[in-house]
Amino acid sequence: MKSSQLADAIAREVSRRIAVRELRPGDHLGAQALADAHGVSRSPIREALRILEKARLVEQRLNRGFYVSAQADTALAVAEPTLLAERDGPYQRMAEDWRRDLLPEDVTEQAVRDRYGLTKVQAQDILSRAQREGWAERKPGYGWRLLAVAKSPEAFRQIYEFRMVIEPAAMLAPDYAVVTAKVEELRAAQQRMLDHDIAHLPVEQLLGAGAHFHEELIKFSNNPNFHAALVRTNRMRRLFEYRASGEVRRFVEQCTQHLAILDLLQRGEVLEASYAMKKHLSRAFARKVEIMRERDGAQV
Repeated sequence: MKSSQLADAIAREVSRRIAVRELRPGDHLGAQALADAHGVSRSPIREALRILEKARLVEQRLNRGFYVSAQADTALAVAEPTLLAERDGPYQRMAEDWRRDLLPEDVTEQAVRDRYGLTKVQAQDILSRAQREGWAERKPGYGWRLLAVAKSPEAFRQIYEFRMVIEPAAMLAPDYAVVTAKVEELRAAQQRMLDHDIAHLPVEQLLGAGAHFHEELIKFSNNPNFHAALVRTNRMRRLFEYRASGEVRRFVEQCTQHLAILDLLQRGEVLEASYAMKKHLSRAFARKVEIMRERDGAQV
């Protein structure tokens, strides 16, 4: 892979991590740490950071290096599609192959390279990303093991049942306290999705934004156990969500319902918001079941 192509790929990966908030405004982007993570020299990393700086996703601070820009969210809304992760790329194909039992449980980096026509760095990136998203792990000796997590329709159903219990309940916790500034931030993000992101961002970034919305709301409970449980659950369901994500209309419905929940919380109608959350999750699950049945006859 040529240096410029490698830098573009690294810039896309970093932009994806910013979009799904694995990297947040103010986070330091150490060139050596990025080089080590991608298995490359610092040269393509510097080139990638310049690409991201031009897009206003990162900023350079004098004598301190690069940081995720405070304006990253705004910059993502107008970013060129080529800067964002590709739709139907090798990561999505690998996730779908695993979900359909077309891959063995134990795989090697070389096998992934051969199957999807990847470079060594690309294969490492894909496997590391699968590890971050909870469906792959390094084996103690050599190679990787792919994990079932929410691979089956039954596991997917159980996850939504669990969410329909804990998310509405968290809103009724005695210490639940709405943070007005955070509500406004979430509202702006949901409106940006309706105005721009749904039409431009890849599915994994839209799914990440949706998960972030729910994780931020559950933080209002001031009970870290609720938040930790939801974060773990969201990671587990990601694999199946790629298949069940559906068309643009599903994301429009999701954002519209999110905004309605925010309206209730802002008015202090927490009980009503809890009921709306349960309905929202129930409708989302029903819609995804419908999509899966239309696509491949999955029974949930």
